[in-house]
Amino acid sequence: MSCCLLEFGRVQELRQVRDFLFPKQNQSGPEEKKAQAENELTWDDSDWDSWENPDSKEDGSQAEEEEQQQSSPWLQDCVLSLSPCSDLLVIAREHKAGFLSAKWRTDESGQEEMALTVSWSGTLSAEEGECISSVICIPLASQKRSSTGRPDWTCIVIGFTSGYVRFYTESGVLLLAQLLHEDPVLRLKCRTYEIPRHPGVTEQHEELSILYPAALVTIDGFSLFQSLRACRNQVARAAAAGSDVIQPPPLAYKKFGLQDMDTITDHCSLGITTLSVFDQMKNASILGGFHASVKGSPPAMSHYITVGGGPYTGFYYAIEGSSQPLLSHVALAVASKLTSALFSAASGWLGWKSKNEEESVQKQKPKVEPATPLPVRFGLPDSRRHGESICLSPCNTMAGVTDDFGRVTLLDVARGIAIRMWKGYRDAQLGWVQVSEAFGERDTATSPSMPRRHAQFLVIYAPRRGILEVWGTQHGPRVGAFTVGKHCRLLYAGHRLMGVNSVTSQGWQIHTQQVCLFDLVSGALRAITIPFHLALSDKKSERAKDMHLLRRLTSLLRSREVEPALLESEAQSVLLDIKHPALKKQALESLLSNKNAPVSCLTGVTRALLDSLKEQDPEAVDESLLQFCSSQLKLLQLYKDVQLLHTPDTSPTETEHLSLSGIEEDLARVRPVLQRYTEMNSRPSVSFAQDSGGPLPVRTFLSQLDWVNGELKVIKQPNMDWTQLGSFLFWGCLSGQSVLQRVCETLQESGISPQQLLSLLLSVWLNREKEILKCSDAVSNLHTLLSTLSSMKGAVEESWDGQCVSTWWQQVRTTCVQSESAAAALLAALVAQRVAKSAITKLAESKFQEEWECVSLELEQWVLCIKQLEDVLALQTLLCLPPPQGSTGGAVSRCSVKTLLESGRGGVADCVSKLIFRQGMPPDLLRDILQRRRKNQTTEQPLQQGEEERLEELLECVCQRFPNSLSLDVLFAHCSWEHVVQWNKDPEVGQYLERSVEFLKMISNPHIQLGISAMMWHTFIVKRFSAAAFLMEKVGKAPKDRLCRRDVGMGDAAVRSFLGSCVQLLQALMEADSGVEDVSAPDMCVEEVWNSAEGPVSIVELAMDQRSVHYPLVQHHCVLASLLHAAMTFSLRLKPLSLFDSKGKNAFFRDLISIQLLPSGDMDPNLVAVRQEFLMNVLTGWVKALADAEENGVKHSGTEDTWPSVCMELTSLLQVNTDILRRHLVCELYNQGLDLRAEEVIMEVEDKDVLGSQLLVLMGQRLSFSLLHSQSQTKPNMELLARLPPTLCTWLKAMNPSELRCPSVPLSQSSRLINKVIEMLPENHTQYSFALNLLEAVDSLQAEP
Repeated sequence: MSCCLLEFGRVQELRQVRDFLFPKQNQSGPEEKKAQAENELTWDDSDWDSWENPDSKEDGSQAEEEEQQQSSPWLQDCVLSLSPCSDLLVIAREHKAGFLSAKWRTDESGQEEMALTVSWSGTLSAEEGECISSVICIPLASQKRSSTGRPDWTCIVIGFTSGYVRFYTESGVLLLAQLLHEDPVLRLKCRTYEIPRHPGVTEQHEELSILYPAALVTIDGFSLFQSLRACRNQVARAAAAGSDVIQPPPLAYKKFGLQDMDTITDHCSLGITTLSVFDQMKNASILGGFHASVKGSPPAMSHYITVGGGPYTGFYYAIEGSSQPLLSHVALAVASKLTSALFSAASGWLGWKSKNEEESVQKQKPKVEPATPLPVRFGLPDSRRHGESICLSPCNTMAGVTDDFGRVTLLDVARGIAIRMWKGYRDAQLGWVQVSEAFGERDTATSPSMPRRHAQFLVIYAPRRGILEVWGTQHGPRVGAFTVGKHCRLLYAGHRLMGVNSVTSQGWQIHTQQVCLFDLVSGALRAITIPFHLALSDKKSERAKDMHLLRRLTSLLRSREVEPALLESEAQSVLLDIKHPALKKQALESLLSNKNAPVSCLTGVTRALLDSLKEQDPEAVDESLLQFCSSQLKLLQLYKDVQLLHTPDTSPTETEHLSLSGIEEDLARVRPVLQRYTEMNSRPSVSFAQDSGGPLPVRTFLSQLDWVNGELKVIKQPNMDWTQLGSFLFWGCLSGQSVLQRVCETLQESGISPQQLLSLLLSVWLNREKEILKCSDAVSNLHTLLSTLSSMKGAVEESWDGQCVSTWWQQVRTTCVQSESAAAALLAALVAQRVAKSAITKLAESKFQEEWECVSLELEQWVLCIKQLEDVLALQTLLCLPPPQGSTGGAVSRCSVKTLLESGRGGVADCVSKLIFRQGMPPDLLRDILQRRRKNQTTEQPLQQGEEERLEELLECVCQRFPNSLSLDVLFAHCSWEHVVQWNKDPEVGQYLERSVEFLKMISNPHIQLGISAMMWHTFIVKRFSAAAFLMEKVGKAPKDRLCRRDVGMGDAAVRSFLGSCVQLLQALMEADSGVEDVSAPDMCVEEVWNSAEGPVSIVELAMDQRSVHYPLVQHHCVLASLLHAAMTFSLRLKPLSLFDSKGKNAFFRDLISIQLLPSGDMDPNLVAVRQEFLMNVLTGWVKALADAEENGVKHSGTEDTWPSVCMELTSLLQVNTDILRRHLVCELYNQGLDLRAEEVIMEVEDKDVLGSQLLVLMGQRLSFSLLHSQSQTKPNMELLARLPPTLCTWLKAMNPSELRCPSVPLSQSSRLINKVIEMLPENHTQYSFALNLLEAVDSLQAEP
């Protein structure tokens, strides 16, 4: 316990304050700004060793001095003042000031810290040329009864070089301003109320003192407090009403003219003092001589001390009553206000007063009263020494004075003498810390009734040396020293809250900092903490000696290479030498918590200390220390006994085999599931050395056990793991290495309650599951341990009769239900059920009950618990399946009975759906597995991979145990939702959304299908869908990858898949909406043992609560989705929203359950033409893609062949002629050379005449290419061309074969085409003859060899 420097806050935004106070520094070059970017303040580190010779800088060159001035911190040129409550900091320079208020914030580690940030900044000067010379922050106490010592608000008092003193609020609002003297204000100081420590001490009144070069002004604290509160309230009312602020009356004050000193730089006020009779007679004799008269009662005097020059220190005494408060100018001010008010009113009536007269009245300075002369009573003369500052101690008995010689002088203010001096502290800054003696810190046997003592410590900061020192007064040693840097400020207020008195301070805890160190470089605020015992001398302080012994023991424990014998002897010697009980206990705790100390050493030292305490007088021994030693000795003995019992047991008893035979049937029933679970969890895993099962350290054993009221209890902490302690006590028994009966007897004698022993046993059993499953005798050993523990006194209630639930067995069930170790929990439940059943049977036999009465509520609880644990074991075995290699399904999830009960009715389906997603199981495979399970059929064709076969087997097992929770529709719904959730996390993987829609389509009940699809649409789909539509509308074509990622959040390929899934989702939604009325809503039920499940509403239940959708609006969105999908698939130009009128546009992206005004009637022909052109482009794009696929040998999927049917379905919704699209499709297919596909579509065309004419032109282009444009033009072809009729020849020459995408078609296909054309054209058609001529020409070409 030594001095410490603790950071309690940090000043932020220092750069903004510097830029405001020093605007010229903002004009520095870019290189200088870059150099200062890391630190807000810079300092000179070129002469770190100069503190060894403080005067050496005086001999330096002028260049070094200039460099030092340039690099000195800017805050050194400012006036600073910190509130005693540390919640307000004022930084001022010249005529500007910044107020920084405290705010609490949470740092990165989650802890709250205080930060001072700028709350106000501005200009405070009102007179021309005046600057700020002194600042003080005075917190004002709250007058509310509920206050506990925190200030109501803080007043900032600022003195100016013009002589004005102004009072401001924290927000910079001027409350009061008064000119007290026409010289610059040198220093502002405040004295607040302090609770008297002794009954005879005079109660001091509060006071604000203002020092001028030759005058001292004092203002009574009570009147100042009332005036400031009234001014603040009046300003607040004026601001609320929007009126002008009434100028408050001036303050009453006392003004003394300080005489007989050449210069004065600082002062302090000691308040009212009364001399003793002896001192009064002594002073009268010195001043008046032998025959001087002495008054009957000594007068009360105000005591002031000043420092400066000639003399170095002056002592002034002002007798109370010699100087009345200066109120003449107050009356004058009131009279002048009344006169001015009357005169201004009259002048307003008569029009006499001018603006120049008003300005002259405002600029007139107030009258300054003369000062009352006050001569110096005596002083400390030193012609060469010049005092710089004085700092009064909190008890008003001492003061520290700094001078220009680098000395710090300690004054006894009552006697007026210097009692101590320190040298080598140039530019020192002083502060005081008063420390009170803590309760229990003094030996109550020697001085039980004396009041609490207080110690004064002088804090000296030497900026030239960069150190902070703490000295004990009056002649005490240096008790602390810190290296803090050369650029700090020691902030010492010297006062507390104003407005406190002896009545209001009762029960208050005034939170103020006495001394604060402000680091100008980092902005940190640090408080100094000093323990009281440092004020005591080494000869008289037993505590200081005890602290030395404690530090000696601590250093001994830190050294690793210490022999146990030496450690025991040294620790025993130290503990016996320490006198203070609290430090003795602390030393023993340090020894017991050491990791290197052996058990024998700890036992020996603790026993020696206990024996020494018992030998002392019982009244002088600390009872808590005696109990602590006794309890720790018992724990050490228990540790040694348990450690000795950990020996292998080679003689198992027959009772163990008999107890095991009782649960063979239960184990045989669950053995298949246990084997599969063991296989799933037998994979190697990473382990750390500190997690390996080693001996329990004795310090851990001691830290987890404690004696409370004579009973040994295990300490319960939120993050404490009992596995290590439980393993130390019970693992030897469970593994068969220890004698069970002896261990149980030892634990029973130790005093640990059976309930806590049960918790420790179950903790090690459940947390070491892998080792338990490998140990063959673990179950029988657990049966023996549970039987023994349940037979202990206090385990099972004596009033338990089997027909009620026992708290003992309920503890076992609760622990097993909460555990995620499914296999270990099930085995523990089976063993506990057997033990409980045996106890119930014995209880029934003892009470002569019949056998049918042995069925109790307790056994029913066990049946329910075991059934739940068996279900969880099967489910956990399924969840332990590893994901396929390369999948991104995440970690294996763990579950327990408690988590399933708290996850609601959909918890099981949710776990299985996550597994199905993690395994990447296709929807078709899952459906086949579930359907086979429902039909009770086995797999006819085994799967190729063993992992898939195991997955199918485990999934069938889980579905058999949860027939209701994992019904087809419920599982499909959860799988669909899980896949869409995962797709929303990674939209680039379009397969997730595609599988989600596939699972959705497998749901047979339309109510569930409708709800799931509606929730998917408005939760995940509609936002991205609308973004894709607006993006395509903006660019007018299928957007590129960059635009898709920016607006939709996925690439162009993912957008294409997304739009296709949107079409499928909306179609499923329409189909479900159509079938809702034909099917009744399903009843959602779960298995009987899981009826108590409570938790969030399941996905299926939410789906059932969804409202019905508006079918036309869904269809409207489905049309848009189909158009967007087509445009993205074939990279077409499209503005999708432009294909709809205003009604259609307004209906998009609305809630599907709302009734929207949709397009009706005949559509605008121009709009229909645009739609028709787009659908034709879709068919053209599909034909091209089909031809490319066939050319490359790629097999087309069934979904890609649906585009013609999609376009035909859209024609009725978009009011486009279907026959026109079919004719266009036929022409495109023939144009591409896909004649067989075209012949299939021809049968659906209605207007064959128009189609025949179109195909005739296409046939002409083919024949023109063969006769005129082919590179292999033969003589027979030319002769055939010559034989053709001139009209036909001319028509063929006019054809353009370049329009054909596949001009070189076999003549057999062309012959079939011309025959189709002749069949479609009537004989009276104008082009019928052309068709016959073309048929003749084609036949001639075919006849050629």
